[in-house]
Amino acid sequence: MISRRVFLAQSAAAAALGAAGDRKKIAALSTTYHLRSHSDNFITRFLEGYWIDEQFHAPPCDIVSLYTEQVHSNDISRRLAAAYGFRICPTIAEALTLGSGRLAVDGVLLIGEHGDYPVNERLQKLYPRYEYMKQVVEVFQKSGRAVPVFVDKHLSYDWEKAHWMYGQSRKLKFPLMAGSSCSVSFRRPELDFPLDAPFEDALAVGSGWVEDGGIFHNLEVLQCFVERRKGGETGVAAVEHLEGAAVWKAAQAGLWSRALLEAALTRAEKLGPGRPEDIRNPVLCRIQYRDGFRAAVLMLPGLVREYLFAARVSGRLHSTLCYIPTQNSNNFSPLVDSIARMFTAGRLDYPVERTLLTTGALAFLMESRQQRRRLETPALKIAYRAPVRSYFAPGRGS
Repeated sequence: MISRRVFLAQSAAAAALGAAGDRKKIAALSTTYHLRSHSDNFITRFLEGYWIDEQFHAPPCDIVSLYTEQVHSNDISRRLAAAYGFRICPTIAEALTLGSGRLAVDGVLLIGEHGDYPVNERLQKLYPRYEYMKQVVEVFQKSGRAVPVFVDKHLSYDWEKAHWMYGQSRKLKFPLMAGSSCSVSFRRPELDFPLDAPFEDALAVGSGWVEDGGIFHNLEVLQCFVERRKGGETGVAAVEHLEGAAVWKAAQAGLWSRALLEAALTRAEKLGPGRPEDIRNPVLCRIQYRDGFRAAVLMLPGLVREYLFAARVSGRLHSTLCYIPTQNSNNFSPLVDSIARMFTAGRLDYPVERTLLTTGALAFLMESRQQRRRLETPALKIAYRAPVRSYFAPGRGS
């Protein structure tokens, strides 16, 4: 553990550097802001700093404004505003312009997670990320310039809305980043693959949160590995959502690998009692990629409480745990660190196309669930190359 003296010295040095340098001004947009909410996990780290393994990182940018749509009795944003001196704004436009009428910040944190929003018949929570982005883009257009934007989790529950958000970033030429903290968190062990690895099949195994918000994390875990396969990412050709007994029938038919499940479960640290076959309502998400590669996400409520991954590469089984420190949500620190690099240096540690693809796969999977059939996905012709270096947090996690 780092000593108090070293900690104070690091903090003082970082503060001096920040005072001397050009600090980026960030506008934060939040659906709701309470303890352990995603707004707390992201925005508060930009205010207070954060730890990655044994290293403290001072606040990388300055939060200068905050828009919060739903303010409840357990809200903490007003106290934080009083403590850190940022501006509480009644509209998204004011948060971006600081009342000047023109863009006055260097970056936007769009945290559309948590709060009282409806759930549709596809089990999708209707968070207003697209609606927030529309207002952000309006300010960009009126101001004649744009700045980097981070969108928490998937871009939208709706594919067309998500594609529009991505398209605006290309049209207006601003860096866009999104995604799950699970895909960049600590790995036990630190499993990674070189580019063009000869993947044969892959499986992500997750917990009992089988609505779109839960499945998304497991899709991102899957994608951050399989995007490194030979030839690079080519997009998704079809998806299928299965539940209950159909999951085990699919295994018997060879549509997913029981050997990969066993390999993944060896990495679990919080495994529940019983056999996988005894789970009351397992969920399987099958993904067929455009290059012919097949992979899947398996959700096992009550048995698995973590984010596990296994793959067969060159005939060998590999597996890992994408570790989530539940006591302090410190899986968010590596993602905050990556977002900060986008804000300060314009650099993306991983391509936003990863999350565009998982966003689309998720939307069609939830439609597949509703229609009870396999869906072709010609819209998901999303090709990209993964970064040479996989970005994830070093160490065992804190």
